[in-house]
Amino acid sequence: TPDIVLCDLPTQFFTYCDAYGNPLSGGDKKKCYMPVNYDGEYRGPISLRSALQQSLNIPAVKTLYLVGVQNAINFAKSLGLTTLGDSSRFGLSLVLGGGEVTLLELTNTYAVFANNGVYNPPAMILEVKDLGGNVLEKYTPQEKDVVPKEYTDILSDVLTDNNARIPSFGAN
Repeated sequence: TPDIVLCDLPTQFFTYCDAYGNPLSGGDKKKCYMPVNYDGEYRGPISLRSALQQSLNIPAVKTLYLVGVQNAINFAKSLGLTTLGDSSRFGLSLVLGGGEVTLLELTNTYAVFANNGVYNPPAMILEVKDLGGNVLEKYTPQEKDVVPKEYTDILSDVLTDNNARIPSFGAN
């Protein structure tokens, strides 16, 4: 829920590295993963509502860690993001933009939330008529409920909460 609190603090996500991003026992520093926020600041305990509104990286990565990368990819696929491809290529940086998707799929995924949780595959042509106005072919919607409306309502509420954005982006 938006009220869940996570700690926005320096966090090392690879267990073979210390809290400062240094490998333990001569390990590979490239495997250490310690994301930072865009401003280099830490806010301590913060609700998911505020973290999302302020576009904070550390709580986002922690959320993906708790959900699980594979679970998140499966959910993304149900929303229409199929161009992610092989899920073994992704880690926790996925939530920070570490995966490529097409603009059409991304836009259509946002449409699921605007459409109260209903997914519609993209359709470029809705109808074909001949010169006389007779319908030759017509698109048939293939709607699929993928997110309960109550959750899309919560997300809309979070994204329109101006007060949660103020600490990072100012009022209005």
